Amino acid sequence: MEIQEIVLHQKKFFNTQQTKNSKFRKMYLEKLKGLILENENALYEAIHKDFGKSKFDTFTTEISFILNDINYYLKNLESLSKPKRVSTNLVNQIGKSKIYSEPLGNILVIGAWNYPYQLSLSPIIAALAAGNCCILKPSEIAEHTMKIMAKIINENFPPEYLYVYEGGIDETTEVLKLKFDKIFFTGSTKVGKIVYKAAAESLTPVTLELGGKSPTIITKNANLEIVAKRIVWGKFLNAGQTCVAPDYILAEESIQTEFLNVLKKYIQEFNYQPGSEHYTKIINQRNFERLIQLIDQNKLYLGGNSNKENLYIEPTVLINVSWEDEVMQEEIFGPILPVISFTDFNLTLNEIVEHEKPLAAYLFTNNSEEKASFTQKLSFGGGCINDVIMHLGNENLPFGGVGNSGIGNYHGKFGFETFSHQKAVLEKATWGEPNIKYPPYSDKKFSWIRRFM
Repeated sequence: MEIQEIVLHQKKFFNTQQTKNSKFRKMYLEKLKGLILENENALYEAIHKDFGKSKFDTFTTEISFILNDINYYLKNLESLSKPKRVSTNLVNQIGKSKIYSEPLGNILVIGAWNYPYQLSLSPIIAALAAGNCCILKPSEIAEHTMKIMAKIINENFPPEYLYVYEGGIDETTEVLKLKFDKIFFTGSTKVGKIVYKAAAESLTPVTLELGGKSPTIITKNANLEIVAKRIVWGKFLNAGQTCVAPDYILAEESIQTEFLNVLKKYIQEFNYQPGSEHYTKIINQRNFERLIQLIDQNKLYLGGNSNKENLYIEPTVLINVSWEDEVMQEEIFGPILPVISFTDFNLTLNEIVEHEKPLAAYLFTNNSEEKASFTQKLSFGGGCINDVIMHLGNENLPFGGVGNSGIGNYHGKFGFETFSHQKAVLEKATWGEPNIKYPPYSDKKFSWIRRFM
């Protein structure tokens, strides 16, 4: 069946109103949960072929997110779907006002390759929970995970409700020519602009989950042991191929040497070796070559070794880095960590403000004034104080970018709202109708209307 035909069938199926039934939504969410658990080993095998990613990392960063999302919506679907009663102002009395969350219709989700299960299926789960029909276009870069998702879903779900569309750039280009009620894209800013432009042709609303250079600030008021341990884990998780990974470090000059020593200790202790259970390879040759070009041997503090054959780049730390260096001109998206020193905290915040708004930002300090300045002065999608990445694990927090790092957000209730239209309905009584708003007008009516409005 051609993709154009599947989209047409989805639009027709949505108009049958079946997906608006909460029992229908729950039934298929339960089915997806069962399929994930039933095919868990196959999911592990596929992602290992793409990344060399371990079961441990796949479960903690992918499968657990998906299962938790499903459980959240199964538990909260009734309350999320229930019309919300709101107050009615004086001018609309006698009446009552409600907000209805209704599904948008036919959704296109374009997933990313770096966390191919989580970043494809989490938005799909939110869209299904909201009552939509969905097309999932996973990234072809992680080919084996694309194929296993297509197999699991297309063999068990009716295509008029949920379908995985396989393919590469040509297929993505074709599907973007079709009319959807919402497009959800996760990926680079460059491709996000292409998606946004295509969506504009049909005035299709979009959510864009992009990236950017996420800063990590360390002041003299931080616990350096905790700082280094958490940064090493967060930066080199998935070999740095994480959109919210610490992209670069801004370390206060007085503690930089001590921080680097502790950082080195944990990098060595965690033993990031080729083929190990806790370190992945770079996804492909193109990204490998791009990353190698960013390693300035003259600024090398630690690491720098690589193996082209198995796409391995060891954790690499660069020092004496400036804002003008090549490594600071684009999101790194790999296991390279530049360190810039600073002496003035507020001037450093100003420097960050001068650049594009990042998807994430992190601060390590125990100083309350620094915490306040960080949250008030910097604009970023989301972040942490005294940790990295872990804000994604709280379903009560929205996840999304701002400015160049994205449009819109999801996770938990925010995902449900992303794929819903908030429909306003005012219901008026048919008795006690005042004549004040009806002609003929008079000075007396005008006087009263000013008071009411």
